[in-house]
Amino acid sequence: MEFTYSQIQIHVVFAVRFRQPLISPDWEERLHKYITGVIQNRGQKVLAIGGMPDHLHVLIGMRPNYLISDLVREIKKSSSKFIKENYSTKSPFYWQRGFGAFSVSSKSTSVVIRYILNQKTHHKDNSSKAEFKNLLDEHLIDYDLEKLPD
Repeated sequence: MEFTYSQIQIHVVFAVRFRQPLISPDWEERLHKYITGVIQNRGQKVLAIGGMPDHLHVLIGMRPNYLISDLVREIKKSSSKFIKENYSTKSPFYWQRGFGAFSVSSKSTSVVIRYILNQKTHHKDNSSKAEFKNLLDEHLIDYDLEKLPD
């Protein structure tokens, strides 16, 4: 798209099915690198990636030529296959259906990057479900508490 200028940053959050803690610290970094490659191969940019054994956060610099839902579907599909082919987990590995996607202003970028990179510290006091609920509240997104995935 010639002469198209944009600054679109999306904070994406998605979880392991049933929020099982299946992402091992032994291979977590390799998973992050793999997902970074998936995103870059689709012409998008990873600004930060981090998470916990039961969920993942990615801050993505998006170009306007790609749908976020298509990108997340590709990330989840290919990374799930990568995990199953390379690592053993105590239960079969699947990502949970759905995801959260939150817009991030350029002024807030550094705050969100720190937040993503400090997930281990942040989750000493907060569950991943409570964190997701807080993100929905912070971004004024309507939801049914009964239907939030565990």
